[in-house]
Amino acid sequence: MKTLSNMGFALFGAALVAISYGLARFAFGLFVPSISDELSLSSYVVGIIGALPFISFVLATLVAPLAADRLGARNLAALSGGFGLGGLALISQSSTSLSLGVGVFICGICTGLMMPALTAAMQALVSRSMHGRVSSIMNAGTSIGIIVAVPTVVFLADAWRLTYTIFAVLAGLGVVAAWFFIPSVSRVIPANAAPPPPIARVQWSRLIRLTLFAFAMGFVSAPYWLFAPDLLVNLGALPAQNTGWLWFAVGIAGLGGAVISDLADRNNPPITQALMLMMLSSSLALLAASPSQLPLAMFSAMVFGLAYMSLTGLYLMTGIRLLPGRISMGPVLPFMACALGQAVGSPVIGGLVESVGYADAFAIFTVIGILTAVISPLYPGHIDYLTDDEEPQPEAEHVEDTGLQAAYDQQLLDENGEPVEPVAEDADTR
Repeated sequence: MKTLSNMGFALFGAALVAISYGLARFAFGLFVPSISDELSLSSYVVGIIGALPFISFVLATLVAPLAADRLGARNLAALSGGFGLGGLALISQSSTSLSLGVGVFICGICTGLMMPALTAAMQALVSRSMHGRVSSIMNAGTSIGIIVAVPTVVFLADAWRLTYTIFAVLAGLGVVAAWFFIPSVSRVIPANAAPPPPIARVQWSRLIRLTLFAFAMGFVSAPYWLFAPDLLVNLGALPAQNTGWLWFAVGIAGLGGAVISDLADRNNPPITQALMLMMLSSSLALLAASPSQLPLAMFSAMVFGLAYMSLTGLYLMTGIRLLPGRISMGPVLPFMACALGQAVGSPVIGGLVESVGYADAFAIFTVIGILTAVISPLYPGHIDYLTDDEEPQPEAEHVEDTGLQAAYDQQLLDENGEPVEPVAEDADTR
């Protein structure tokens, strides 16, 4: 195994996320116009197929923590890449909706297994004080993968089979690289780390609210991921190759999501969530209102990309902070809820497009997003973990740790319930 530095692992992890999330999962919407034309798929069937990777993502995520402990980070990452390779190759050779659906389903398994594998490897390779920064960089890999997919649509709009063959080759290279650069160990926990405390009622209450908001956001975002390019082609009469610029705008703006989600956690998560949900909803309305205007459509895509990536980052950090000591469970719950929302929203938007048309269908989802944003004051904020017999520190002496790094600092507790102090890292590991 080759040894990577902290930032080297962050960039390598972002590349694997780009393949598993960007290419294997979210790039499908780009090729819906070409695929549906060649295979004669209705909007409702496309909606059903579009839901499959989110269902398989949830199923894979449920078993991923156990698989990481049993198989180790290297084997799990290679297995994830193998599913990506197989799913992408099957899509490239699909001749029916059944084979296409199976390939898309397999790609969702790849996505669900990759991040737990990288998290397990990060525990072993990366200095704990760098976990926050490394996680943010890896999470940005989704946007990078979406950007990488754009040239294939611009220049190979009608050659979707060749494009997916290229994606499969990239996934194969990812498998080989994972075998050389990821350690075989499972997640590492310091010997003096105490078991996590039981989940309190207040935590369950806030977790339920977080899960419901994540589900709603996934539901509202489903039309954009699945039918935005199709809308431009069928409603706006734009050439299919122009839809690539839509995803380019999503990817570029999505890179700013890591910054905004961290700022949200430092300031006011409910207000930020309301703002981002309003932005996401407005992007749907703007796209449906001006599908023939490519500049406006790209602006809509930038708004959507920034809002979506910011919200997923915010949900990730909130889940971690609500469950200190439970590294696997904290970020998994909101991500599963978001995927379930997308799985439910995909066939719903497919049926609506078939019955009322693109514009009205997108308008209905816009209203749902706005209504969800209105109740954002219910979004869970920070939790005070002091017990009833503990005295709060004076305000002058108490500085609240915030941001993604603080969330990870709270994961490992000693026998007294206090966070295990990170070991100071050498200058050459920064």
